[in-house]
Amino acid sequence: MKTMLSIISNALCRMTGRNAGPQTVPELLNDLSEYVSLTSPPAPPALAQTQKQPENPAPVSTRGSSSTEQLASVQTDQPEQPVRAAGVVVARSFTDFTPQVTFDIKKCDLHRLEEGPPLKAELTREQGLQYYRTMQTVRRMELKADQLYKQKIIRGFCHLYDGQEACAAGIEAAINLSDHLITAYRAHGYTYTRGVSVKEILAELTGRKGGVAKGKGGSMHMYAPHFYGGNGIVGAQVPLGAGIALACRYQGNNQLCVTLYGDGAANQGQLFETFNMAALWKLPCIFICENNKYGMGTSVERAAASTDYYKRGDFIPGLRVDGMDVLCVREATKFAADHCRAGKGPIVMELQTYRYHGHSMSDPGVSYRTREEIQEVRSKSDPISMLKERMLANNMASAEEFKEIDIAIRKEVEEAAQFATSDPEPPLDELCNHIFHNEPPLEVRGTNPWSKLKSVS
Repeated sequence: MKTMLSIISNALCRMTGRNAGPQTVPELLNDLSEYVSLTSPPAPPALAQTQKQPENPAPVSTRGSSSTEQLASVQTDQPEQPVRAAGVVVARSFTDFTPQVTFDIKKCDLHRLEEGPPLKAELTREQGLQYYRTMQTVRRMELKADQLYKQKIIRGFCHLYDGQEACAAGIEAAINLSDHLITAYRAHGYTYTRGVSVKEILAELTGRKGGVAKGKGGSMHMYAPHFYGGNGIVGAQVPLGAGIALACRYQGNNQLCVTLYGDGAANQGQLFETFNMAALWKLPCIFICENNKYGMGTSVERAAASTDYYKRGDFIPGLRVDGMDVLCVREATKFAADHCRAGKGPIVMELQTYRYHGHSMSDPGVSYRTREEIQEVRSKSDPISMLKERMLANNMASAEEFKEIDIAIRKEVEEAAQFATSDPEPPLDELCNHIFHNEPPLEVRGTNPWSKLKSVS
């Protein structure tokens, strides 16, 4: 009997967070009655009163500065649903959580715009959990890529995206899957948000047949429907993005193209040529500069006479956005998308963000910046931690729920890594396949003096 009491008492302490200690039967039942509903088998099921949320919880700050202080306005008009007690009920119901919260977000800097994105952003519980899953999956995937690279399983170029997850998640939340997106070589995060699985991304990084580009593209060349890569030439994706936007305007399909580039590419001449044409033809293109403070190993202050990248379009309107806040990115991208769909032409966005890794895996990332600088950004502005703290502080989810999501993501990434290291490499006779689309086999001469390789689409 004492052993049974001890087991029940320890289990209750783990659920409630109290300190374990010796308890008598009456004391144990007293504690249980505070947290669970007991019913007797012959009696009809009792209705446990659902705990109501406070109507006006205190404002919660999740950022260091007062300008980004988050005020939560909780909507609690959802009708109560009674919870039926069957035996001992300890799990929290979904009705225990706040379904929707409105947050104050940081004001965007504007260029050639009279009004900008809203200063408040609504977040539902489902949206918050989805954004968390997306960002955490990208983070775990990139950390696994780092590990595989150091084990020399991934070779060649490899540019990681950890730290910048709010950009990809926020942009994707604001556009449609039928819209188009093209980016530079730091492409893993966007490949995932455009619908490619972690398994296919990691297999592509290891050069395996099951990769998204059949193992022949690698880190910088991944593609998906309405996603045009992954481009290895600095800044070259920008005129391509304008060409996609031209196709959207020509076809009149109300679609747009999100064209991304980094601060290191922002001084390229081809950007300004593209801006000029896009403005003349009023192309539905959102030009987005992901300013992560460093172009390779050079800080933006040393590389650019003006670091106001959102003003670089000159005659094109621009926004400067907090790129570490997924809600800021989402609202700004919605604003930009509405601008383009209204026929007003292109718009430039600058997302102020930060990468935790070096420029690529060959760059340790601490020769031109200090470890303390990286740690300060991690502790004060990490996009995943910020969203998690917002949701916990406003009772939108529980710590246990986040832990379960983390465990599931780790398992998914581990299984993907197993596939990426066991899947076979593509055979040599597939080397020249898929060069052209819907074309007859193409003979490639000169690759081997004794044989001819053929391309089959």
